[in-house]
Amino acid sequence: MNPHSVGSLDREAALARVGGDDELLKEIANLFLENYEAWLTELRQAAASKDADGVQRTAHGLKGSVANFGARDAVEAALKLESLGRSGNLTGVAESLQALEAALETLRVDLESL
Repeated sequence: MNPHSVGSLDREAALARVGGDDELLKEIANLFLENYEAWLTELRQAAASKDADGVQRTAHGLKGSVANFGARDAVEAALKLESLGRSGNLTGVAESLQALEAALETLRVDLESL
């Protein structure tokens, strides 16, 4: 089990996804770090405009990205947003977005240390 909290990088799982290639993991991490804030902005805008399809679509993409790093809290938070968007009922979207932002902040710190 990873000694980090479940919201952070699971280095073993992430390395397994890239065939043990540490440099590839760093490259994927850097790409994520360059793009995740834009995804968060897109999610915030979709939530603010009550665009359920936009929430679902953006959360789905973000969920896939954070899954690469074994960041379970971030995956669960993105899944919750994706489900809210799919249902068309965005009640609780602000709280779910806050949970995602907190999980992504933890992940960001871990990825920057690679």
